[in-house]
Amino acid sequence: MLANPAVPGKVSPDGLEEKWAKVWDENGTYAFDNNADRTKVYSIDTPPPTVSGSLHVGHVFSYTHTDLIARYKRMRGYSVFYPMGWDDNGLPTERRVQNYFGVRCDPSLPYDPNFVPPHNGTGKSIKMRDQVPISRRNFIELCWKLTQEDEKQFEALWRQLGLSVDWSHTYQTIGKKAQKVAQAAFLRNLKRGEAYQSEAPGLWDVTFQTAVAQAELEARDYPGNYHALAFHRTDADEDVVIETTRPELLAACCALIAHPNDERYQHLFGKTVTSPGFGVEVPVLAHPAAEIDKGAGIAMCCTFGDLTDVQWWRELDLPTRNILRKDGRIIAEVPEWITTASGRELYKEMAGKTTFSARKAVVEALAASGEMIGDPKPTQRMTNFFEKGDKPLEIVMSRQWYIRNGGRDYTREGKKQTLNEELIGRGNELDFHPEFMHVRYDNWVRGLNTDWLVSRQRFFGVPIPLWYKVKENGDVDYDAVITPSEENLPIDPSTDVPEGYSADQRGQAGGFVGEVDILDTWATSSLSPQISAGWLSDPKLFASVYPMDLRPQGQDIIRTWLFSTVARAHLEFDALPFRHAAISGWILDPDHKKMSKSKGNVVTPAGLLDKHGSDAVRYWASSARLGTDAAFEEAEMKVGRRLAMKLLNASKFALSMAGDHIDLDPAKVTLPADRAILARLVQVIDKATEAFEAYDHTRALEQAETFFWSFCDNYLELVKDRANNFEGNYSEADVASARCALAIVVDNVCRLLAPFIPFAAEEVWSWYREGSVHNSPWPVTSALEGIGGDVTLLEAAGQAMAALRKVKSESKVSQRTPYLRVSLEVPADMMSALEEVRTDIVASAKIEGELKLAPSQNESVTTGDFELGEPPAKRNRK
Repeated sequence: MLANPAVPGKVSPDGLEEKWAKVWDENGTYAFDNNADRTKVYSIDTPPPTVSGSLHVGHVFSYTHTDLIARYKRMRGYSVFYPMGWDDNGLPTERRVQNYFGVRCDPSLPYDPNFVPPHNGTGKSIKMRDQVPISRRNFIELCWKLTQEDEKQFEALWRQLGLSVDWSHTYQTIGKKAQKVAQAAFLRNLKRGEAYQSEAPGLWDVTFQTAVAQAELEARDYPGNYHALAFHRTDADEDVVIETTRPELLAACCALIAHPNDERYQHLFGKTVTSPGFGVEVPVLAHPAAEIDKGAGIAMCCTFGDLTDVQWWRELDLPTRNILRKDGRIIAEVPEWITTASGRELYKEMAGKTTFSARKAVVEALAASGEMIGDPKPTQRMTNFFEKGDKPLEIVMSRQWYIRNGGRDYTREGKKQTLNEELIGRGNELDFHPEFMHVRYDNWVRGLNTDWLVSRQRFFGVPIPLWYKVKENGDVDYDAVITPSEENLPIDPSTDVPEGYSADQRGQAGGFVGEVDILDTWATSSLSPQISAGWLSDPKLFASVYPMDLRPQGQDIIRTWLFSTVARAHLEFDALPFRHAAISGWILDPDHKKMSKSKGNVVTPAGLLDKHGSDAVRYWASSARLGTDAAFEEAEMKVGRRLAMKLLNASKFALSMAGDHIDLDPAKVTLPADRAILARLVQVIDKATEAFEAYDHTRALEQAETFFWSFCDNYLELVKDRANNFEGNYSEADVASARCALAIVVDNVCRLLAPFIPFAAEEVWSWYREGSVHNSPWPVTSALEGIGGDVTLLEAAGQAMAALRKVKSESKVSQRTPYLRVSLEVPADMMSALEEVRTDIVASAKIEGELKLAPSQNESVTTGDFELGEPPAKRNRK
């Protein structure tokens, strides 16, 4: 039994966010208990949002899904470890800093301690030519400054949304803790032979001038032209015509390739031809990767035009003839393999130009010489782009660092490792929600053909923690790697000095140089469970929360974040980093396209939260199942606001009838209608609990919401006269039965809806209970054992009440207008149910005369003969 509830005179969802967010923060409502038994800990590997401007409504969508699980598990008695990280390093941050401050990084420049950026947020993109070059240190300082400002805004929005995060557990992917974890994990990969460096051809973005990994590729349609070019046999009067979309790479050609079964070119295998325009002699070779039915069926292999060229170069042991610089322009010096005077002159026409301008020069020259057959033929082809880039990727030779991830087998400790199969096995151990998302992981792993490229030629990121010895002749010996000890991490090789050396030996013969590249942002984010769990810094916390219970994330980064996290944990701990993966769908714009910043079709959430309220926005997000794309619908938010308002009003109404105390003893619920509502409540609790346990928050919401609206529209209306007992016509036991049932329903519904509309639920809870609803026990049916009500009573009573209300609505009179007499035509199977609730129907519908119940063949209750009395207003006037 609880004391008299302190129900306010007027209720509203407005202002509840600020009120309760402050209380939750002051009371540590969501603080993690590190002393909790491991079996009662539920830990979440929260996605660290990319700090690059502003959150959008898609973030609200997916992070709400995570919060629902966190709140549910907390109410189930778990100490929930729910941290928040900020993914603040890497390219998105650098691009934002460039546009925000109007600067760009030039590592050759000295540090300026008094530098003041020319801009401070213009709202527009600043072209590269207008950006002021600054030193790397100055640039990184601006990155730090802007990310810290953005993170404050992000946190404020998350608090307004009501995320039940423990804000004492936060991290930055560029922070010292994250740097130590990322660097230590990389060094351990290196020690075990899982990390290695290689001078090899790789995908390269000429705009950002950085290597790109397989997981970052995006295939897009790209317009081009097929050019028919004539190569000349060196031993016969015959031309071999190939078709290419990249004539500007003709100077890099090292072979012509055809399929070994292609009868058209059998006589050419083993022969040589000279390239048009440049006169370079190249062999004609066979390889099964050549496509017989594509173009002329024979192709030129240039080092490098595409990934097939790389395969041919590697497997046929072809020479390397690189003519492309990392900035996307043609190398200025004429290559030594071009020996003809005409060829050298043509190359000079290309030198220093972009690939587009070089292509134009070559096509014009070959058209003039007659070595291009006919006109170029337009075509559309799928081309690889960096997912954040605007130009097609090129393939260039560069020294990069890799981590083995299943793309290729390797030998460790004398044993051949089949990482691909091992990582497929790890995926089979992981519980995906929804389960069909598992196939995306599986397909990605099976399709891997390269190892994970983890080095990036950028500036704001975790430094690769290595130095290299410098030979006595001044050359850097990249095979002579110097590593730091783990206890000295994190380190920055550009400023820190390796053990056994002095600072003045940097860059000197016999000395050392630091690695200038940084780790790919995924190489840090892939360790988010270890970072947030305190690996290498907080052993007690790590033992309490790792491996994590849940990884929530978007479907588009299964191949990057989820896979890379599984791979790193497999290599380091030989186990999964989490047990469950909850995959959210996408938010679609009105044209049913995915919302993304790059497409410019995103909606920012701040205005929506202010307009509709946080509970309303959370309701909209909660209405979509995991793995299912959802349309952006403000109409759903309006429904959510009505639900929050109804919870406040209905609870106020129900609790106000309690008198001087609230009784939650189900033994005092004795009348059929009251027992029926509690019996239905038992069903709802079971189904909502079952849904949450299956990570189906939407079904849990549907169960609770449907029940609540039915409770308000039917049961509450049905028993309000008995619960009020204004005229003293009911016995004390009958009144207590209604009041107790109302209080029990409110008490349970408040908790059932608490994960979804936490602010309204907390407000109601505070009227009659101590503490927070979010730390209260989740409803259990054992508390309502023995109720044994007939739930069919509610359906029958609901239909009868609806039919009686309809008559008054159609007659355009108040619902308080009495019936002088009325008959109801009732399906036979509902007759006995309605007889049991006759007294409540008579009182609720204001039936002053006779209520007749007549059996009918109808499927639902309908009204028959009736007579209405005078409306209450006229009565009062008389």
